[in-house]
Amino acid sequence: MKLGGVPMYGFQIMVEGDYACFTRPEMKVERVSYDVPTPGALEGLLKSIYWKPAIKYVIDKIIVFEPIQFINVRRNEVKDKVLLSSMKSKMNGKGGDPCIYADASRSQRAAMILKDVRYGVAFHFELTGLKNEKEDDAAKKHYNIIKRRLEKGQFFRVPCLGCSEFPVKKFYMVDQFPMHEIAQEILAMGDVDLGFMNYKVVFRDGGIPINKDWESPKFSDKADTVYYRPHMIGGIIDVAQYKGECKC
Repeated sequence: MKLGGVPMYGFQIMVEGDYACFTRPEMKVERVSYDVPTPGALEGLLKSIYWKPAIKYVIDKIIVFEPIQFINVRRNEVKDKVLLSSMKSKMNGKGGDPCIYADASRSQRAAMILKDVRYGVAFHFELTGLKNEKEDDAAKKHYNIIKRRLEKGQFFRVPCLGCSEFPVKKFYMVDQFPMHEIAQEILAMGDVDLGFMNYKVVFRDGGIPINKDWESPKFSDKADTVYYRPHMIGGIIDVAQYKGECKC
């Protein structure tokens, strides 16, 4: 397939997990999950399998196979974060103890999360033009690496479903989605307006180190949240159709 004259390498995968939490940004303290995954969360999942600055993932379609079920859980969390500056000072023999001790920073928080999830994800990747890779061989190289990792179930960081506490139980590549396995409860929902959802977080540096040094890169932490308003029709969310309506 070609997109604007450039070959587009696409994949279809199935993703399963016991729990998932795609947090609504307006409910970050007591977490409440969206009914379905956000494209940004699925991009993060794919980056856990394989990522290079030279490519970016684009989610084309999401299929919900299992009934949407929520459960309430209460978890112990810490209120603070370890500061990078404190760690660097400690590594240079300066400053005090940068550690966070759970007993002194513990906080109980409730969360409404999804359980027993299974999704189909259709996606492709595009070249970003970063790091000076030649387009004539870069796309095919990345395609073969991604394909091999998906076939073998390999990853460099455990893929998760929204939160690191909810790892993916299984992911595998398919030639065709098993559409006959979509739950009747999902099919009976028909056309569902999912409302405004978080599409992804876009960093303002565009993936380019602000110090222009790829050997010791420093990236900006400034970002904007992009939203879109998709519909789920018979369990299928055509992300490509609705992403053109994204709003910041």
